[in-house]
Amino acid sequence: MLVYGERERELSGGERSTTNNRMELIGVIEGLRALTRSCTVRVHLDSSYVMHGFTKAWLAAWQANGWRTSAKKSVKNRELWEQLLAEADRHEIDWVLVKGHIGVKLNERVDALAVAQRDLHARR
Repeated sequence: MLVYGERERELSGGERSTTNNRMELIGVIEGLRALTRSCTVRVHLDSSYVMHGFTKAWLAAWQANGWRTSAKKSVKNRELWEQLLAEADRHEIDWVLVKGHIGVKLNERVDALAVAQRDLHARR
């Protein structure tokens, strides 16, 4: 969901046989890609997985370790993290973690879009 003033734009999509973490990454990637120019962005998300990649310096540590975790395992979803880094580099981002499923209007709307896409891809 992109919001600028009174304007809103919904984006949604899905993949068959995927994971929640992959879709959370893709959601932020596609939202940032939809911005036609560099700008200051406030990203509201209920994914601590995605947010902590940036705010807890996970990404910097993974890159410094050759895309390995502290347990020396390959970072999952590396290709998506790299895409997200490329998109994030274009913008100044304020990351805002919201609790999911507690009635936050836009978060509930985005969740409904995600569920609809999951159900659509499950039927294929």
